[in-house]
Amino acid sequence: MAEPKPNDSLLRRRVASFGHAVRGVTSALGSEVHLRFHALATVVVIGLGWYFGIGRLEWALVALAVGTVWAAELLNTALEAVVDLVSPEYHPLAGKAKDVAAGAVLLTALAALVVGGLVFGPRVWALLS
Repeated sequence: MAEPKPNDSLLRRRVASFGHAVRGVTSALGSEVHLRFHALATVVVIGLGWYFGIGRLEWALVALAVGTVWAAELLNTALEAVVDLVSPEYHPLAGKAKDVAAGAVLLTALAALVVGGLVFGPRVWALLS
């Protein structure tokens, strides 16, 4: 039997970490209504991108906008879970932490709407005109 290489366990840990991350996203998708809305919006945006044949830079901007919203929503979900764990009773600081995290999601979603408006707005307008 071959002796395991030191990199084998590192690779296994990296694969396991990826699995944990995927489990986290699927868990959040199953429990968070807002994340399911973001998933639907992502599908719509990708469909619009293909339909309108947007360029590489526009795809990059759309991908960054979508990824930022998803990351903010996932971080908000994680923060809410931790706050609920450490402060099951209402506390003003717990409420503030949740509100600030939700505000971060709101700002990223608004920024994504601006990107979407700049990328797709003229195309949709031309289609409707």
